[in-house]
Amino acid sequence: VQLQASGGGLVQAGGSLRLSCAYSGHTFAHYVMGWFRQAHGKEREFVAAISWAGTTTYYADSVKGRFTISRDNAKNTGYLQMNTLNPEDTAAYYCAVRYGIDQPMAVSRYDYWGQGTLVTVSS
Repeated sequence: VQLQASGGGLVQAGGSLRLSCAYSGHTFAHYVMGWFRQAHGKEREFVAAISWAGTTTYYADSVKGRFTISRDNAKNTGYLQMNTLNPEDTAAYYCAVRYGIDQPMAVSRYDYWGQGTLVTVSS
């Protein structure tokens, strides 16, 4: 299983970015997909997760209403649309996949991780 996150960059506060996570390996549709982020000097934290069919989503309170997670199983790709960004959203963003949906916010429950894509929000 390999995951490739992309779409990060520098954006002004209030702006938007769309992250993508390209997947290769076993059937993508079997996995729950999550997005996490890690700011400099801080622990990795949950951002959002989506069930294998895309019918159930979970969000951290800090991004609820601003970020939208989605997936296209036909394209083996997941997405994170990020709107109304603020400097506190600055971090490396990681996508990950796992079996099962229990504890979707738990970093330790995810089996495979992509490399991070850096998002920098200027004030």
